[in-house]
Amino acid sequence: MSSNAESKYSIVDLFAGAGGLSYGFLQTGRFYIKAAFENNPNAQKTYKRNHGNAEVYNDVSDALSDEIKAKLGKVDVVIGGPPCQGFSNANRQKNHAISQNNSLVKKFVQTVLHLNPRSFVMENVSMLQSDIHRFYVDETDAETIKKYGIKTSPSEIQLLDAEIMFPGIADIAKSITQISNYLWNEKDYLSLNVVFKTRNNPKKLCATLRKHKKRLLILAENLVTSLNENDHVLKHNHAAGIAIQGYYAAAESNEAAEELCKAIMPTIMLQRMFSKAKEILDNRIKVDRYLTENGLVAHVTSMAVIDYVKSILEASSTGYIINSGILSSADFGAPQKRMRFVLIGVKKSMCYDVKLPIGTFSEANYRTVKDAIEDLEEIEAATEVSDQEVSLPAVPKDISELGKLLRDSKNLCNHVSTATTPEALKRFKKIKQGGNFHSLPPELKTTYSDTERTQKTIYLRLKYDEPSGTVVNVRKSMWIHPVKHRALSIREAARLQTFPDSFVFFGTKDSQYQQVGNAVPPMLARAIAEHLCGYLDYGANSLISVESLLRRAYG
Repeated sequence: MSSNAESKYSIVDLFAGAGGLSYGFLQTGRFYIKAAFENNPNAQKTYKRNHGNAEVYNDVSDALSDEIKAKLGKVDVVIGGPPCQGFSNANRQKNHAISQNNSLVKKFVQTVLHLNPRSFVMENVSMLQSDIHRFYVDETDAETIKKYGIKTSPSEIQLLDAEIMFPGIADIAKSITQISNYLWNEKDYLSLNVVFKTRNNPKKLCATLRKHKKRLLILAENLVTSLNENDHVLKHNHAAGIAIQGYYAAAESNEAAEELCKAIMPTIMLQRMFSKAKEILDNRIKVDRYLTENGLVAHVTSMAVIDYVKSILEASSTGYIINSGILSSADFGAPQKRMRFVLIGVKKSMCYDVKLPIGTFSEANYRTVKDAIEDLEEIEAATEVSDQEVSLPAVPKDISELGKLLRDSKNLCNHVSTATTPEALKRFKKIKQGGNFHSLPPELKTTYSDTERTQKTIYLRLKYDEPSGTVVNVRKSMWIHPVKHRALSIREAARLQTFPDSFVFFGTKDSQYQQVGNAVPPMLARAIAEHLCGYLDYGANSLISVESLLRRAYG
């Protein structure tokens, strides 16, 4: 493709986070940021610090206003990674039917239509391309589905199991007034639910009951006094209240705790049902019917997220040629096997076909955890966040190529990790490189309620000589340094994401870990940006050629 090296292209960055995606674009020297949209205050601060004080708006909905559109003028590229769970993931949370993030993918699509950029890039979780990653159809979707021919199919939302059913439950699920009367405040629900969640771990269950005793007894008093023999919900609540009071009045034994969990189960299930039913009504999900033969089931319609996105953005009226697929960060030089769904769209007037970038690394020469962080090994990690920088020692002679690239500052920020408790230290010492929570002996697993279901990423000790797995919030997962008995630091996690040391994160410790985990590796983003430049340059040169011909023809 032709190059147009003098051109710089404008970006609007949606759901910007800390700015990994846009930072990769900036690293090419071919792009500049017109505006970014991010609602997290800590991520906003990080973004501004590392993106030349770019203008950051709080609400992504502002991008849909005519005022902002006029202010931005012509936009070359819209980029972003809208948080998206689809209902397959929302349902795993038990008390949620709908992820509130679903509307954000729609906002991304709407913004592309509104700003009409020459191209766009959307990145997301690799599952997005799967047919099981779906939206429930709401009352506002009918016109869009018809206009763009989006495929839909019947789906079900299981609201309540059969053993807790009673006459009239479907009528309650349809009434926001009745739901509001029965739904507890969040603190009351969480205080009882945390007990129920630990029911499979007697030691943790009893500890949880001790910890929440005061609040649970207050809750029990309210539940006991609200008895109505003709009201099935209040009868279950009353039974739960009596069980709580009975537990604390007795010996507080493991057996009593087990009986308590059986007694509160119907109340917990009903509260989850009310929460789901409220979400259905609040989100205006179109319910075809409620059936009660096998529990309470809402019959609804759904559409695959990927079908929604492609049907609209590939429509002839929209004018984009699109390609999408899964890219591995390791293929583009990141020391991490992070798989991301990437969708690139370019105006039809600029090209005939769109391809995805192809990485230059393979399994044989993937960069490793060692390449990224070994030079930080002997620098002690702090355990509290502060503005204080650490002076880096001399660059090791044997530092890797990647290490040199990322070590672009004489000082080190964000080299902060979670403090190691005595219990954690015992665990760290038992886990070898590549091992995880499941490598521990039984006596060191006791604080987890369901050890069999604990994810393999928990207490994962990284292998030095391999790329890491997907960097998430490594604080919550308690990732362990390959050779040190401590958690991976924020800076080390950032290095695995290919953020250079000059890129500084702000906010609380957990916020910084989260910002790193949510980000697109800049190295992957840069490869996408360089690839996209080819289409933008070609399109710009084509337009120049057309204008030249017109000038020659008509003077």
